[in-house]
Amino acid sequence: MNDAANALRELPSVDRLLSNAALERLIESYGRSLIVEAARSALQRARSQIQAGADAPNLETLVEEHVERLLEPRLRRVINATGVVVHTNLGRAPLPAAAVERLNAIAGSYSNLEFDLDDGARGSRQDHASAHLRDLAGAEASLVVNNNAAALFLTLAALAEDREVIVSRGELVEIGDGFRIPDVLARSGARLVEIGSTNRTRASDYEDAVGYATAMLLRVHPSNFRILGFSERPRLSELAAVAKNHSVPLVDDLGSGSFVSLPEEPTVRESLDAGVDLVTFSGDKLLGGPQAGIVCGRAELIEKLRRHPLHRALRADKLTIAALEGTLSLYRMPERAMREVPVVRMLLEPVAAVRQRAENLARAVQGSVEPTTARAGGGALPLAELESFACALDSRLAKPLRMGDPPLVGIVREEQLLLDCRTLSDAELPEVIGAVQAARAILQ
Repeated sequence: MNDAANALRELPSVDRLLSNAALERLIESYGRSLIVEAARSALQRARSQIQAGADAPNLETLVEEHVERLLEPRLRRVINATGVVVHTNLGRAPLPAAAVERLNAIAGSYSNLEFDLDDGARGSRQDHASAHLRDLAGAEASLVVNNNAAALFLTLAALAEDREVIVSRGELVEIGDGFRIPDVLARSGARLVEIGSTNRTRASDYEDAVGYATAMLLRVHPSNFRILGFSERPRLSELAAVAKNHSVPLVDDLGSGSFVSLPEEPTVRESLDAGVDLVTFSGDKLLGGPQAGIVCGRAELIEKLRRHPLHRALRADKLTIAALEGTLSLYRMPERAMREVPVVRMLLEPVAAVRQRAENLARAVQGSVEPTTARAGGGALPLAELESFACALDSRLAKPLRMGDPPLVGIVREEQLLLDCRTLSDAELPEVIGAVQAARAILQ
């Protein structure tokens, strides 16, 4: 006890510690306020260790460790072995290499974001992705904002403020973290008109509800909510006929949105071909690009969105536009998109290739191969079960793998850690093997 008391008394004050030559050099590099905070933390850690019976630690080392922790990035790359392709908690879609190349080209320099190089005059940031979107979707015009919630909100505010929007009761869903369709409508200034029942809504219900105050018919993708059994929902072509008959726009909120055919998921082009006036969808879900909200459709309606005051608050930045342009360019060549857009590749990869990857991984880390089911995630394709295979390991490895560099996240099920190989790539296997070996060393 006397030794501990003596060690505590010998600890320097903050000012005295800061006069240490090593800390003075740190102050020159990082500034005084950061090193003062680190010095206080180091002294507190030293007191705790001495009181616990340990020897007095090296204070300079504790200060340096604290500075490293403070400056270490909090947002980190993670290896996704969960089998959830569009994993919201893990950043949704990993970008294709073409998008990353565009980011690298634009991020560190000036760009023609809003400058027309031909005319030498002010341009529009909407022009850069518009040609791709028009051609891929078969749309007259397009608009890009920061996410799909913003796209829907702007559409409602610009086209339906103080007027009525007709929505089926079966589509008044809540998605994400409390994002409720009725609340979005209310905040936009539009008035909700509910029609039909939870499980059955017909085109005639829309027809009967249209009145002088109707601003639009809104079709909402139910995301990860589904009604099975005794249910009915009108075709988009039927709704388009009702909208055209009453000269009001039909808006289809696809939520995810895609330019390639996926099970039970309409493409953006199919929606517009059915007669929809505007389609809203995400850039970072099934499209496999950056977080963005995209609106495609009739030029006169897009122009109303572009001129609305909220557009400036919701618009996408240069990095989003650069990454989106890089992603969309791949869809000009569908076969290339299926190979190079990670989300599309993972969703469509043959199960035999996934199994081979799982076998290779299991052989390298002394695991076992287990059949499992992967998911699209992100509220997309909720009923789709993607046949997959995983490398099964001791569940005790889950935490050390999460704490590794880079962190590796799998699924713990029945006392096994499953590393689902549908969301792993062949290029990641050497890193995964090294991570498993390092995690096992920690447990020994």
